[in-house]
Amino acid sequence: MPPHSASAAAEQLALEQTPLMTMHKVQHRYADALAVRDVSFSIAPGEVVCLLGPSGCGKTTLLRIVAGLEALQSGELVFDGERLAAPGLAHVPPEKRSVGLAFQESALFPHLSVLDNVSFGLKGLPSAKRRQRALELLAQLGMDGYAEAFPHTLSGGQQQRVALARALAPSPKLMLLDEPFSSLDARLRDRIRDDTLHVLKQLGAGTLLVTHDPEEAMFMADRIVLMREGRVVQAGTPEELYCAPATPFVVTFFGDVNRLEGTVQRGYVRTAVGPVASDLAEGSRAQVLVRPEALRVVEIDSPNAHEHHSHVLMARLLGRSSLLHLCVHGSDGQEAHMHARVPGVFLPREGQAVQVSLDPAQAFVYPADMV
Repeated sequence: MPPHSASAAAEQLALEQTPLMTMHKVQHRYADALAVRDVSFSIAPGEVVCLLGPSGCGKTTLLRIVAGLEALQSGELVFDGERLAAPGLAHVPPEKRSVGLAFQESALFPHLSVLDNVSFGLKGLPSAKRRQRALELLAQLGMDGYAEAFPHTLSGGQQQRVALARALAPSPKLMLLDEPFSSLDARLRDRIRDDTLHVLKQLGAGTLLVTHDPEEAMFMADRIVLMREGRVVQAGTPEELYCAPATPFVVTFFGDVNRLEGTVQRGYVRTAVGPVASDLAEGSRAQVLVRPEALRVVEIDSPNAHEHHSHVLMARLLGRSSLLHLCVHGSDGQEAHMHARVPGVFLPREGQAVQVSLDPAQAFVYPADMV
């Protein structure tokens, strides 16, 4: 079953469950810099939550606080129904928390075989059970054929799979993944994160994933916590953040946009691609953000010079889609340079007259000064 085929049911179940981990009003400072500002969120058992945001927004600091690599300065951390960290409580080190850690670099022990790396954290089990557990995880990640190999003989992707198996071996209640796929090339990254998601769901581990890649967050996460400058901007399912973005920052973080401006008149902002509904006050200045995939482009035959019609300035094939640079002419004389993304191969010639229409579900209106 595709990971998100039952996303609505999974989200409802998560809401009904007691959270595995809850972070409440956490703040963290480095010298004079406030890195994390009043952050609260939770993770349900078996749920994948992604901390998403640009570099320096505080997401890795939050993961390190959960892991116990940073002492909690302000706020509260509740794990499995008990207060794990709060001002005045003794610091609980990482090895005494039921968490598994996997980072961007695999950090495998070079002198140990793959099998011994994975079974390293299972010293409390008999040797036969340690070996069985390690081999099971390696098989799930397609690495059972490399059990006797050493890390230096493996590719980067293979090393990352072994590191993940090692982190999962002690059956942690919560997995913490910090940019674990970012050092891999694009095709390998897609395959490994797909394998990783299926293993996490199969084992039922709660997961906190840190990434700056919005596509990775949408693929991996049941819920996304989007951060900016140490604060949570918006939290919700991938569908909620993509289809109902709270701010212009949320829209632009998930991909390129066409930015238009206008004035609200009778509940609409009139643009070169047509009117867009708005609930802003009458007469207020507004910005309209339109995703390139929101534009539908159809070639037309026209005997007139293209300057009087919307027309193609340039077309480029990007593989799975085509990117068009358009000069768009509105019915009321407005003109705008816009980008359209069209599935498959669609490469009209330069100057080709086109009709451009808009999917209003992918156009978003905000006050002109909102960021």
